[in-house]
Order: sequence, then C-alpha cells, then structure tokens
Amino acid sequence: MASGQARPRRVRRPGAALGAAVGVLAAANVLNNTVARRYAPLTSAVATGALLLIARRAGVGARDLGFASPARGALIGGGLAAAVAAGYTGGVLLPPTRRLFMDERALALTRARLFEEALLQVPVGTVLLEEVAFRGVLPELFGHSFKPRTASVASNLLFGLWHVLPALDMARANPAAAGAGASRLVAGTVATTTLAGLGFHELRRRGGLLAPALLHLATNSLGFVAARGARRMDVRRTRRSAG
Repeated sequence: MASGQARPRRVRRPGAALGAAVGVLAAANVLNNTVARRYAPLTSAVATGALLLIARRAGVGARDLGFASPARGALIGGGLAAAVAAGYTGGVLLPPTRRLFMDERALALTRARLFEEALLQVPVGTVLLEEVAFRGVLPELFGHSFKPRTASVASNLLFGLWHVLPALDMARANPAAAGAGASRLVAGTVATTTLAGLGFHELRRRGGLLAPALLHLATNSLGFVAARGARRMDVRRTRRSAG
C-alpha cells in the first residue's frame, strides 16, 4: 500500500484501474473549470463515486484508501485549520500582504454566492474529490506498480497538473497574481500544489483522509472570507486617508 503498510490483498489490473481513474479526473477537471463550473459539486460527487467504484472493483478496501482514524484525523486537521485561520487573519491585517488576498473571483460574489462557494462548492466540488482521488485512490493504485515514495510523487505530480486550468483562471482574476505572467503563474502553481500534495499525503498517512481534508477545506473556504476582509480593510484605510 502507498502509505507503507502491508497490503491485505493484491490489486486486480492496477494499470487498467489507474487509466480509468485518470480518465474520470480529466473529464471532471474540464467540466469543473470550463464547461459547468456551477455544477462542480454534482460533477465532483459523481466523479468521487466513480473513483471509489473503480478502486473497489480493483480490490482496494476502504481502509487502504484512508478512511480510518477519524479522531486522530480531526485532531491533526483541526489544529492545522486553526493555524490557517490565524495566518489569513495576519495576512489581511498587514497592508503589505493584504493585496495578495484581493481575488476578484471572491470579491465579485454576492453574499449568497459567497456562502455557496465556501460551504458547498469548496467542500463537495473541490475537497471531496481531490482528497479521495489524490490522497486515496491514485496513491493506492500507483503503489501496486511502484514503490511507495514513487507512488506518492506520481500522484502529486498529477495533483499539480490538475491545477493548470484554475491557475489560468487566477491569472485573469487576481491582478497581483497576473503581474507575474500567466506562464510563470501556471508553472509556480503546478510546483507549489505538487509540493503541497506531498505534505497532504503525509497528513493522510498520519491521520487518514480527514486530516488533509480539513486543512484543504480551511485553506480554500477561508480564502473567500479573507478576500472580503481584505477589501473591507482596504476601504477603511482609504476612507481614513481621505478624511
């Protein structure tokens, strides 16, 4: 198993299962980022179900995928989520870093749409699929053909490539990010998300899928709140300067 534990059973046709899983993810990535963004929760839920079915048919058990240690996962992931909240708060309060949170994708949303993004789109449309896929199914399928470390790297390289389309969208929506140039932004995003994925994989090894899922959820959902907070702080600063 990719997590380094003994495999209770041998995966059947891992190559075919891996190809099917990657195909499901490729389709979901295009749908969620270009074709039907608003329906990402539905697409991701269906894709997650398909991935779990592929894993089950290949002979992979739920425990192998990381559905274990909920208490430990909640403790680890909850602590890290609190750290993210503190970091975002500090970043918004400090003028030099505040502009980095000015993402037009969040600032253009109505309050209802903001809640939809933070409470539905991110948890179901993003976190559910990505954690099950890149910290559960793919490492396990790769792990039956490669050594655990290679399996982890391969899974997280795909996780990095998964973020190419979102990076292009960010280049259009965030002026601070666009200043670096689209190609540099994409390359940087792929590199940083690959490295982040490796860290998430270690959390999954220590606390099951719940640990990285909670950190992932906090990082993304609280980003919407941070964007609104940054704009509010900026408006207040402008008013004080004008007065």
